[in-house]
Amino acid sequence: MHRTEDVLSTLGMIRQHKLDVRTVTMGIDLQPCASPDITVLCGRIRERLLKFAGRLRAVCLEVEGRYGIPIVNRRIAVSPIAAVAAGHTAEGYLAVARTLDAVAAEVEVDLVGGFTALVQKGSTDGDRRLIEALPEVLSTTQRVCASVNVGTTAAGINMDAILALGHVLKDTAERTRDHDGFGCAKLVIFANAPTDNPFMAGAFHGVGEPDCVINIGVSGPGVVKAGIEDLLAHSSTRLTLGEIAEEIKSTAFRVTRVGELIGREVASRLGVPFGIVDLSLAPTPQLGDSVGEILQAMGVVRIGAPGSTAALALLNDAVKKGGSFASSSVGGLSGAFVAVSEDSALAKAVEVGDLTLAKLEAMTAVCSVGLDMIAVPGDTDAETLAALIADEVAIGVINHKTTAVRVIPVPGKVAGERAVFGGLFGEMAILPIHAAGGSTAFVRHGGRIPAPLSSLRN
Repeated sequence: MHRTEDVLSTLGMIRQHKLDVRTVTMGIDLQPCASPDITVLCGRIRERLLKFAGRLRAVCLEVEGRYGIPIVNRRIAVSPIAAVAAGHTAEGYLAVARTLDAVAAEVEVDLVGGFTALVQKGSTDGDRRLIEALPEVLSTTQRVCASVNVGTTAAGINMDAILALGHVLKDTAERTRDHDGFGCAKLVIFANAPTDNPFMAGAFHGVGEPDCVINIGVSGPGVVKAGIEDLLAHSSTRLTLGEIAEEIKSTAFRVTRVGELIGREVASRLGVPFGIVDLSLAPTPQLGDSVGEILQAMGVVRIGAPGSTAALALLNDAVKKGGSFASSSVGGLSGAFVAVSEDSALAKAVEVGDLTLAKLEAMTAVCSVGLDMIAVPGDTDAETLAALIADEVAIGVINHKTTAVRVIPVPGKVAGERAVFGGLFGEMAILPIHAAGGSTAFVRHGGRIPAPLSSLRN
């Protein structure tokens, strides 16, 4: 039996504070589609996607109507295409990407993830061909998202792959110059990538998952901010940070319950298993839907000031604890995203000079992702981009956590100018990179950075 105050609280979250189901993501195994004939492979992929996802839009609309909870995005995540299309040329991988793009449009999903390679310990021919195809794929398709996992705590860091991806970013940015290098926003470079992440651009359907599964990404930075502000407004004494953490946990608990309810209903109607609910505070450019504004509500008025990392650590931990208490099916990333261009408060902090690249890197050590949606000068060389990626990946590998990089070198623009990506991707002032070019020799050594001693846990 739901208590009246819980029902009213949830309604308030939806109507006033932008609580939503950010994404219903259907994971689909494409490994049975493999064929040495590219035409057969693409035909099988189309048939399998239509079989499982053909009713996804209609069911999401039905569930949204029944519960009155907005479902913002419908998405598909597929098995890593580097393995599914193994044995084909780069042109074959491009054909697969175009098939994914066309079917995603046909079934009316927003994005499809899984144009993915897992190269943490080394690259196969298929992995290299997929990476080679990335600039063309990211610049000519509308809905296809890509990811490459370049490091794990168990395997170490593949520096050859990271340097190759530095060149991919340069090429992709130039091909999408008219949109400020936007193609790079559809590529995530991971350490310790989760196999059940519903959020784009990094979602893929991992090995060990069933044929088809529904994963839910639920968000609500505005809800958490409102909870903190309400707590502060009605307290007659000075609140401790422990009390603020408890409020965040309580809010995360309620939000997670909403997400699981929607996810299980969608899965039931489609006749497929429910996987996980990922409670991640994913911002949008709208005011009131910002992780940065939560930090400000906690007392960090200037984001990037000393204390910002500690406040983000508190937030991330409390979100995870509240979500885990609410459901035994919490997965994915589940925490706080520091996606700079997508978060109006973070973007403003960059613009006024309070939030620097170095401070962002420190903050990523305690949040759920990494250097996310960061615009850098267009003349940044591939080796510097690779070094930036390597730094972020090292944080994840050493600390047994997921980290990721979405960095956009904006062609023809310099630090301080604006990069405009539009829609949910937002805009931001371009960040300078201190001492760019100073680590070229290190990156060019290549090879693999060995796994840390802490990986030996058996």
